[in-house]
Amino acid sequence: MATLVQAVRLALRYGEEHLGVTDVFGEDVGPPLGGVFTATQGLKTAWNSPLDERGIIGAAMGIAYAGGRPVAEIQFCDYGFNTIDLLKVAGNQRWAGAGNYELPMVVMTPSGSGIRGSLYHSHSFESWASRLAGWKIVMPSNPLDAYGLMLSAIVDPNPVLVLLPKALLRVRGDKKIPGEPDGEDELKSRIDAPVGDRGNWQPRWPELKPYFVPLGSASLVREGVDATVVSYGRTLPLCVQAADKLAEETGKQCDILDLRSIFPYDWKAISDSVRKTGRVLIVNEDTEVTNFGEHLLRRIIDEHFYDLLVRPRLLAGKHVPGIGLNQVYEQNTVPQLPGIRETLRSVLTEEA
Repeated sequence: MATLVQAVRLALRYGEEHLGVTDVFGEDVGPPLGGVFTATQGLKTAWNSPLDERGIIGAAMGIAYAGGRPVAEIQFCDYGFNTIDLLKVAGNQRWAGAGNYELPMVVMTPSGSGIRGSLYHSHSFESWASRLAGWKIVMPSNPLDAYGLMLSAIVDPNPVLVLLPKALLRVRGDKKIPGEPDGEDELKSRIDAPVGDRGNWQPRWPELKPYFVPLGSASLVREGVDATVVSYGRTLPLCVQAADKLAEETGKQCDILDLRSIFPYDWKAISDSVRKTGRVLIVNEDTEVTNFGEHLLRRIIDEHFYDLLVRPRLLAGKHVPGIGLNQVYEQNTVPQLPGIRETLRSVLTEEA
């Protein structure tokens, strides 16, 4: 099975072959490196930009306005803070032009903790991004969704931000990418560049097939009647593990929603689940103050106050300036499995 980063690479390959992708670019995106996480190795449209995030966003806007279909990479989402004003401008464009001018640009960037990247390589970006009106924002938690969300992002006429959870980039999925060859070693030998001299290396791409995950559609990963858990990205698999363990211990079953799209988000899926269970836990790793989960919490309370059996919870990252390089700091700064399990236990067992 493909890893998440391999799935992104396969999606970009399908995009440049079948969906009109004209440029894949960013810092170290082209040969010989193919991206710091190898997401762009072997792509025929990949090229290296200067070390200038503002230039990357500006170039993507220009290419899209000129009729191209670019995919630009910000090497780490932490560097995206350099571009907030340009991201705001990009989100304004279709609205300002009364819908007459499309801006089909994709920006992908690794987000969140998980690699002990310290202060400058471990921030989360989805809460900031959710305030950028005009943008669509997605974050996959598995390779197949990464493939499908990327294809949907490429064909969308609006700017789309694809946030890639760093901690999951090397994690293999349990479902094959359409067209993926059998065997992990076979896929690796065909699309992963060798370590060392890559001067004569060429990928042998499999015959990929289309698979689109609609933007704004959540996935019901587990089904139950006792509580609703809403998450995405790195914390989604941890929520599944926590819920499965508690199901063994208590017999209580949870709805687990993988949001997949931060905006637009699948309010119907959330609403239907909350109405069914009456107990809610939202989990992500962005900082707890002005967290996107707080918006979901507010809307749940506004629209489902009388459906709730106990107070809803948000479990998020601590409101500190950054994540320390020491693993102890990282482990205690953002939600981990033990904390998720205990918080979910309290949601399930609190007396109504």
